[in-house]
Amino acid sequence: MTSYENILYEKQRGGVLITLNRPEALNALSPDLVRELHEALSEADNDPEIRAIVLTGAGRAFSAGFDIAGDRAPTVWPYGVPEGTSVAELLDRWRTTDRPDKFMHMWELNTPIIAAVNGWAMGGGSWYALFSHMTYASENAVFSQPEVRMISNTSFVWVLNAGYKNALRYSLTGDHIDAEEALRIGIINEIVPKDDLIEHCFKIVDRIALVSPETVKINLHIATMGLEMMGFRNAMVLNGELSALAHSSRREDVLRPLDEAREQGGMKGFLTQRDGPFQPEPFGPRSQKKS
Repeated sequence: MTSYENILYEKQRGGVLITLNRPEALNALSPDLVRELHEALSEADNDPEIRAIVLTGAGRAFSAGFDIAGDRAPTVWPYGVPEGTSVAELLDRWRTTDRPDKFMHMWELNTPIIAAVNGWAMGGGSWYALFSHMTYASENAVFSQPEVRMISNTSFVWVLNAGYKNALRYSLTGDHIDAEEALRIGIINEIVPKDDLIEHCFKIVDRIALVSPETVKINLHIATMGLEMMGFRNAMVLNGELSALAHSSRREDVLRPLDEAREQGGMKGFLTQRDGPFQPEPFGPRSQKKS
């Protein structure tokens, strides 16, 4: 079995529990974590003893999304690109980083993935939850794409899961979605008490293991390949191209205040600058709703 630094890989009960394991960073998706995650998914898929994969996060988050807190080169204005980087290089970086191939890899597996969402599932973290074949959430789960509040993009997987109108409601605002709203709009299968979440997902693994591997594989591909034939893969390729365009559209009036807030107040300053005007949120712990 491969040794990993950023995830935990634990075989059990005919399945495997893969845990994103950067709790100090809310399991933010660093390049190393993303690489290890996909290596682990392939390892599980090639193991005949593993009938299903449960994917979760350590600590109080599933994943806070792609890592924006790491070391960053100074931004050069008025062009808004990292020092030493051209706009063309920025486009190419996002074409390869934003990742239709990585997410589609999840659908190319013969082994179903069950996401167990505990706490925050933000940005790219929400995409991994929604690309999983099934998604179960604890009562304290929160989904959001707050990156759209700067200059960034959603994923077509939100449209696939939530439907056109619900997806746009949250993809155009970055608003938070609690577990009840997530269930209402169809991005999760069920709400499960936090302490029972992993066990509940492994009960699904147990039931999948009662069905022949060939049947599971065929029915997975009926669903995923059917969507591909309807154009989903092309939509994800377009998604990557538009992501590159979004991230190279470096409007100084939007991004420079965020950079200055980060320089002066770190990530807390950055998040306050980005999310402050949107408070209170309509759902979740930052809303005015009574729990």
